[in-house]
Amino acid sequence: MSEDRRLDVLRAIVQDYVQTREPVGSRVLVERHSLGVSPATIRNDMAVLEELGYIAQPHTSAGRVPTDKGYRAFVDQISTLKPLSVPERRAIANLLDSAVDLDDVVERTVRLLAQLTHQVAVVQYPSLRRSALRHLELVLLSPHRLLVVIITDAGRVEQRTVETGNELEPGVVGELRARLNVACAGRRLGAIVEPLAALPPQFAPEHRPLVEAVSEEVLDTLRLDAEERIVMAGTANLARSDVDFSRTIGPVLEALEEQVVLLRLFSEMEDDVAVRIGSENRSEALSEASLVASAYGGSAPAEGIARLGVLGPTRMDYPGTMASVRAVARYLSRFLAG
Repeated sequence: MSEDRRLDVLRAIVQDYVQTREPVGSRVLVERHSLGVSPATIRNDMAVLEELGYIAQPHTSAGRVPTDKGYRAFVDQISTLKPLSVPERRAIANLLDSAVDLDDVVERTVRLLAQLTHQVAVVQYPSLRRSALRHLELVLLSPHRLLVVIITDAGRVEQRTVETGNELEPGVVGELRARLNVACAGRRLGAIVEPLAALPPQFAPEHRPLVEAVSEEVLDTLRLDAEERIVMAGTANLARSDVDFSRTIGPVLEALEEQVVLLRLFSEMEDDVAVRIGSENRSEALSEASLVASAYGGSAPAEGIARLGVLGPTRMDYPGTMASVRAVARYLSRFLAG
């Protein structure tokens, strides 16, 4: 579909349908939009758009509605995203800047995103495997028990315990703490494997089992798949969109609850602001839903440590939703970097 006029007609159909939830007819397009052509020409353009699969007629004598293909063409031609208003940007900054820790900022972010978009908001916790280590702390709990505290640059904190057969010596624990931070601080998982492997020979033979046990605990923690989790808000928004689904919203809610589908989609979405529409989700449960997502926590999408986004019906305000998702992701990245 290369003709600019037909793209204008499609854009008008998408905008009107998103706003009114009613199928759009040629007469409405003439009345609401300055397309510069006759009603007959618009009807011909709509016939071509329907033949090409960009719009469909839900039932006889009705107007037309966009298809997944039509929404995709509409989204792909959005060259620039309108920035949020000054009050919206101020609200985001004020809410996130007052967060006290990672859990707090994630909870604030997901609630804010749901309020801005009126959709279901989804925020993935910062991935340990993508995060860099800020600090490793070792705390003696007992003569034979050591607490390993792993703190990432995203503010995430993980705690593990190591049991030892030999009595722990405070001096050895202090030396191990120092050497661990020299070897690992500021590095991601892939960059700490070799430095950790080089640590045991730096200690006396009787202390090497402790060094190996702590190093293995650090690596196992960062390799965990179980740490991939998401937080959601705004499911009531989805319930209010029930009329946008030809079937019950039950399967959509189940997919959200299981989270596996969303985590898979997040892992596949690498653009600055990525959009998956209907059948593109490759999930029957989400065949009538769209997901708009962006990475956060990095200087570029490919370097992000996690993703956030919103999910709603395909009848969605794509420009507004994409702008909100991008803005919140950028503010969250700045907070984590601060």
